[in-house]
Amino acid sequence: MESLLAGLSEHGYTILFAIVFLESVGLPVPAALALLIAGGASARGSLYLPLTAGSALLAFVIGDTLMFFMGRYTGWWMLSVLCRLSLNPESCILRSADSFYRRGRTVLLFAKFVPGINTMAPPLAGSMNMRFGQFFGLDFTGASLYVAAYLSVGFLFSGALGTITRNYEIFGRVVSWVLIAAVVVYLGLQARMWIKARALRSIPLVSAADAAKALSTDGAVIYDVRSHGYYDRKAARVQGSKRLEPNALHRLEDEVTSEKPVYLYCTCVREATSARVAQRLLEKGVRVAVIKGGLRAWKKAGLPLEQVPPEELTKLPLFD
Repeated sequence: MESLLAGLSEHGYTILFAIVFLESVGLPVPAALALLIAGGASARGSLYLPLTAGSALLAFVIGDTLMFFMGRYTGWWMLSVLCRLSLNPESCILRSADSFYRRGRTVLLFAKFVPGINTMAPPLAGSMNMRFGQFFGLDFTGASLYVAAYLSVGFLFSGALGTITRNYEIFGRVVSWVLIAAVVVYLGLQARMWIKARALRSIPLVSAADAAKALSTDGAVIYDVRSHGYYDRKAARVQGSKRLEPNALHRLEDEVTSEKPVYLYCTCVREATSARVAQRLLEKGVRVAVIKGGLRAWKKAGLPLEQVPPEELTKLPLFD
């Protein structure tokens, strides 16, 4: 035990910072448990309580600020990623946005205590144009309450905590396995993306210039299949393109026919969304191809864009 406490004194702050930061950016790691153990370690003298609290609070501030600006500068893409596990991603975004708008300032004070909301709150605040100063003050206060609560419980009940967790060696092994599991999951997701990419290699690809030519000469139809839809009031799209919701593939039969060539574009890595929709259309016998490079390639080629018509925008509440 003495050697373990010495190890905590040397590396405990770094471990605590890493765990808290990873949870703040959405990874399923046990920040609350880490704070409890850190509080108990502080009571035993192996960690200095003010420095422990400062490390955890700094991790939250950095992670939440990163998520805030990700929400601000990626529009609603970040929210679509966080809502991906929902059966209806679009409904998830709308529901979350409306709830946050009505209770946003209060939510930020207790968001850390509620799994799910703790990750959604910062990018929602950024996406909905909350002033950074206001966000930072509320988020800092909420994070301080969270850190203080769990460190205090761990500090005051360090003896009972030792009984509950049995010993710090077990906790150390649990943390190690959690981190290893996170790495394995990440590598697994990368492998899955690679396998999917290989499976979709048969999807025809065309350049932005060729798609633009087909649009004007062959009567082709270009569909915008970006996963995050039209939430941004400044949203632009390929001129003459139409919106096709990729999260409602069951409606494809009613929206796309095989009479004309179809081109798809998105803004995701490896044109993943476009390829997924294209595969479904190919199964229907539609002549479909994916614009290589998506909307970015279209812009880079200097091809015409248009503002999304106001009636097609999904209006979401914004903070003043």
